[in-house]
Amino acid sequence: MKIYEQSNILKSLPEQFFASLVSKVSKYADKGFDIINLGQGNPDQPTPPHIVQSLQKAADNPLNHKYSPFTGYDYIKEAIAAFYQKEYGVNLNPKTEVAVLFGGKAGLVEIPQCLLNPGDTVLVPDPGYPDYLSGVAMASAVMAKMPLLEENAFLPDYEKIPDDILQKAKLMFLNYPNNPTGAIATEDFFQKTVQISKDNDICIVHDFAYGAIGFDGRKPISFLQTPGAKEIGVEIYTLSKTFNMAGWRVGFAVGNPSVVSALNLYQDHLYVSLFGAVQEAAATALTSSLACVQELNTLYEKRRNVFVDGLKEIGWNVKAPAGSFFAWLKVPEGFTSEQFSDYLLEKAHIAVAPGIGFGEYGEGYVRAGLLTSEERLIEAVNRLKKMPLFT
Repeated sequence: MKIYEQSNILKSLPEQFFASLVSKVSKYADKGFDIINLGQGNPDQPTPPHIVQSLQKAADNPLNHKYSPFTGYDYIKEAIAAFYQKEYGVNLNPKTEVAVLFGGKAGLVEIPQCLLNPGDTVLVPDPGYPDYLSGVAMASAVMAKMPLLEENAFLPDYEKIPDDILQKAKLMFLNYPNNPTGAIATEDFFQKTVQISKDNDICIVHDFAYGAIGFDGRKPISFLQTPGAKEIGVEIYTLSKTFNMAGWRVGFAVGNPSVVSALNLYQDHLYVSLFGAVQEAAATALTSSLACVQELNTLYEKRRNVFVDGLKEIGWNVKAPAGSFFAWLKVPEGFTSEQFSDYLLEKAHIAVAPGIGFGEYGEGYVRAGLLTSEERLIEAVNRLKKMPLFT
């Protein structure tokens, strides 16, 4: 059998770190162990019934059996604009400031290829979502890390970025509420971000995947709510987390028209837009009552409280996340993040994601997802309580 060599682009892609985690978890599960999997980022609740029913009805429409318009139907872009106006008070032109995406991940990987040339510099948060690096690699761009440290509330410290890096940078990724740290951004931070962009001509890409998930009465803010933000960047939103539609693969980018236009042009050469019935269901999700979203947020907050309070009771000094559905937990002394993850899997049959998988500055932490029932989270705490870690 002839073996064809992979392209240099494929060879340049970062290793899929979490594929090894999935493999490790599967090996223990295959042996019959009861694994409490807190390492995943896949919502565990079903899509709300009214959205499913909208899809079912739309699937019967012969119009949706044809190719959709390349950039999506007007009605879904109008629904996105209406959603942003209602939720964030942000005015969007649905024709020029909205791009429909095959999930948020697609847009995050595509944007560097839309805007950068080989050798251009990209500012990337560390720790951060690993697929930011995939888009940077595909664009043959150069990555500059922005450390997210606890002493700065897991926000980049722009004053510590060298001037020459800022001047060379053409693109910056941000993500709040943050994966993996659970931190949220402030108005002041976003104002500083807009100024940094204007001073250095940097396009800002804000990954707002967890925009609907904020705790303690604090609603996460949209980057586009910041004066001037729409002129210098875009925000990428996905329905995966807000409406438990991860498998539906639908998201959007909103903001600067030139970036939206570039995304649409790039996608014209890859796709013929989303299945029309999915677009109808997405429009239903965005324009219907958001009571289901509020209920989901309450569910995650209850889980967070049960889990974090339980960990504190057994002596683990952890901080509750302010947003997202992840907890960012300091590793006990004597372990690396990967060693501790392996230890928990082997001894307690609990899977967590090692922080090093999110970047150099993720070392010393593990990420635990709140994507299982309160009962299972309590069981995880009870298993940890029996281990000689915090006594």
